[in-house]
Amino acid sequence: MSTKIHALTDGLGRCIDFTLTEGQIHESTQTELLLKGKTPKNVLGDKAYDSNAIRNLVDNMGAKAVIPSRSCRKEDIEYDKHTYKERHLVENFFQFIKRYRRIGTRYEKTARNYSGMITLTVSLR
Repeated sequence: MSTKIHALTDGLGRCIDFTLTEGQIHESTQTELLLKGKTPKNVLGDKAYDSNAIRNLVDNMGAKAVIPSRSCRKEDIEYDKHTYKERHLVENFFQFIKRYRRIGTRYEKTARNYSGMITLTVSLR
């Protein structure tokens, strides 16, 4: 009954790639798909992306994982707090696209049409 938008943005908060999943799918499941073929310097993510698999994926790409540790980790992993502050640009991207009523309330019945509306909205930025 719900849809989740997973997005990859650049350092200026512009969408590079996105994918849609069902609302109950966890965010971290789409990380590998979104990062495939990309060459970032840093990968910023919130605590939902704190897993050894994602950290290994980012390290293998030659990038730096800037992800705070979840509270259930036995030992906190250090991250660059100054760089992490730039993650607000991702949240700003989502605020931007959700301002458009068709995106925020999902008027489109099919994933194809909804994805098309998101693509159209992203092109406005």
